[in-house]
Amino acid sequence: MTDSKASVEQTLESLLAAKQQGDNKIVDVDERLVKLVIFQLADKYFALPGHSVKEVLSNDIRVNFVPGMHDSVEGVINLRGDIESVLSLNHLLQLPSLEQAQNKESSILLCAGAGITTGIRIDSLLEVVDVAESLLKPPLESLPEHMQPYVAALFSYNDWPIALLSLELLLQAWRTQTQ
Repeated sequence: MTDSKASVEQTLESLLAAKQQGDNKIVDVDERLVKLVIFQLADKYFALPGHSVKEVLSNDIRVNFVPGMHDSVEGVINLRGDIESVLSLNHLLQLPSLEQAQNKESSILLCAGAGITTGIRIDSLLEVVDVAESLLKPPLESLPEHMQPYVAALFSYNDWPIALLSLELLLQAWRTQTQ
């Protein structure tokens, strides 16, 4: 064996050994995956379970203002003959709200939970992904107090810290808040 060939083989072996030492993760190929819809509100990242999001509606759908509604209700939409409300979670989660007219990436998630079907305004849809259930961690006690009741889990995706929201608890709290 020539010196250069031996040197290349030693380099490859050392790279493989280093890779194996740094890659000690055990991957369970049969692990249950959870479909999540990841989105942005203000400067925070959130997710909702995929089974609760029925459809993603573009920003160009007309939202009709309804006088006398709670501040968290942006208005109503006519979706193929069905009238659905459009909610903003910013107030409930104590996040600043952006002017929707200025936000071209804004869209509406048509969601169903807690006996309600409604649109939820989001600032930006980021991803729809399958996440291994083991990556979902319990919420930290350091989570802001006003968000604690609504966060079911925390996880990291593409280096984004993401709070998985419980749609059921959000909509129950919204219903209580608006009565």
